Amino acid sequence: MLSRILVACVGIPVILVALFVLPPVFTPVLIGVLSVVGTYEALHAVKMNHPRIALYTMILAFAVPFWVHFGEPRRWALLALLIYLVLVFLEAFLSGFRVRIERVGSGFFFALLISYCLSSVVSIGTMELRTSYVFLPIALPFVADAAAMITGMFLGRHKLTPRLSPKKTVEGAIGGLVGAVLTCIIYGLVFHKITDVTVNYYFLAVYGIIGGVVTEVGDLAFSYVKRTCKIKDFGHVLPGHGGVLDRFDSVIFCAPAVELMILWLPAFK
Repeated sequence: MLSRILVACVGIPVILVALFVLPPVFTPVLIGVLSVVGTYEALHAVKMNHPRIALYTMILAFAVPFWVHFGEPRRWALLALLIYLVLVFLEAFLSGFRVRIERVGSGFFFALLISYCLSSVVSIGTMELRTSYVFLPIALPFVADAAAMITGMFLGRHKLTPRLSPKKTVEGAIGGLVGAVLTCIIYGLVFHKITDVTVNYYFLAVYGIIGGVVTEVGDLAFSYVKRTCKIKDFGHVLPGHGGVLDRFDSVIFCAPAVELMILWLPAFK
């Protein structure tokens, strides 16, 4: 528990500085680094051990947040994808069938899943009211995860998915959902005081409900990947948490949901 707290004490200020203090171009840099590490962890989990294919895949993952930041210029994205495909399949041809296509496909899938979904943070950072919104897709799942864990520790009695994630409980899931809603409401109150924006708290409650559910699904989805790959954690880069995917699994699912809700139900005006 102490190591988790220490990581939060260091990591959260770093994220806040990148999102609020540094110029907006540093947001895709932050997301790109997280995407590269997460993609590396996913490649290791699915045993895609070919070094050059892994390198090409991580470069692709790093590039995606910049496509989003600069408006997804199709010609450059298409060129990068074409180069990636040619290089990967050249490596596969030269390997003499030692490179298995399902592992190549898994690596490509995870690279795009992780980088493009996390890039919703980048997309939100380009919006008109970026200051009011940009930390929400990170704060919501982080607090929801913590609320679910604490509620489950003290009140958990009924297992949610015993085969998939033995420690998760129904009570913890409910606590996480409540924590997500409260997070969004408090978030709105804080930014109303700081920026004097007009806040729709009903919409923020919807953010919390949908975001809380999607956060839980994201957590369970990557638990499914770990069980399938027969690993306990994706990595050890974050003491007490595991790897980047162990910490940001719920953000990968929650960030696109938050972006869509901002576009359809803008809570700040």
